[in-house]
Amino acid sequence: MEFCYHVFTLKAIISTIIMSAKGKLNGGIWAFFSGCLLKIIYLLPMVFLWRSLAGGGADLGAFTLAQLLTYTCVSSILRSQLNVQSGAVNWHYEGQFLDLFRRPARVFTQLISITVGGWLPGLMFFSLPMALILPFFGVNMLPFSAWFWPCLLLSISLGFAVDFIFSCFIIRMENAYWLAYTLRNAIVLLLSGAIIPFALLPWRMGALFSLLPFGSLAAAALVLFTGTGEPREIIPLQIFWNIALWPLAVLVFNKSREKLLSYGG
Repeated sequence: MEFCYHVFTLKAIISTIIMSAKGKLNGGIWAFFSGCLLKIIYLLPMVFLWRSLAGGGADLGAFTLAQLLTYTCVSSILRSQLNVQSGAVNWHYEGQFLDLFRRPARVFTQLISITVGGWLPGLMFFSLPMALILPFFGVNMLPFSAWFWPCLLLSISLGFAVDFIFSCFIIRMENAYWLAYTLRNAIVLLLSGAIIPFALLPWRMGALFSLLPFGSLAAAALVLFTGTGEPREIIPLQIFWNIALWPLAVLVFNKSREKLLSYGG
C-alpha cells in the first residue's frame, strides 16, 4: 500500500511538472522568445561593462576577465534557479493559492513541482542553446569543479526555503503585495551576488554577505563554477542554511496558513 502511494505521488509530481511546462508556452512561442530576448538584452551591457573595465586597467579583484564573463553569463542563463520564485509570492493575492489545498498533495510539493516545470522551457530553449553558443564568443561554459552540481542543488533547495519565507511575510502584509515583492527582489539581488560578485564589493562587504543565507544562493554556485571559491567553505555553509531555514519555512507557513485561508472570504 505504501509503495502504491509513493508511485501515485511520483506520477502526480511528474504530471504537474509536464502541465506547468506546457503552461509556459500557452502565450505562444513568440511571447516565450520575447522573454529570452530580454535576458540577452540584459546580458550584453554587463559583458561590455566587464570588458571595458578590464581594458581600462580596473582592479577585478580575484577574478580574471574570462572568469567575470563566465560568472555573468552563467548567472543570466540560470537566473531562475539561482533566484527561486515559486509563484507563492502572488498566488494568495490572486486567490489561486487556495486551490492547492483542494488537491491531494502537500502544498510545498505542488509549489516545487509547478516551479520546476515552469523552468523546463527556459532551460531547453534558452539556457542550453546559450551554453552551446557562448564558447564561440570566448566564454568558458564548463564548470571548474564538479562540486558545482551539488552546490547548485543546495542553492535551489535553499532558494525554495527563502521563497516560502518571503511568501509568508507577504501574507502577513496583506494588501502591501507590491511593496513586499519589490523589497524581496532588491534584497535577494543585492545580497545573493547574482549581479556583482562579492569579491568586487568595497570595504570587505562581500566577506559578510557570503556568510548570510542569501550568499549561499547565486554567489555560492557561481564562484564554484568559475573556480574562485573553495568547496570546503561553501558546501558546509549551504548545508547549514538549508537545515536552519527549511524548518523555519515550514513553521512560518503553518503559522500563516490561517490568514491565507481567510483572505478573500
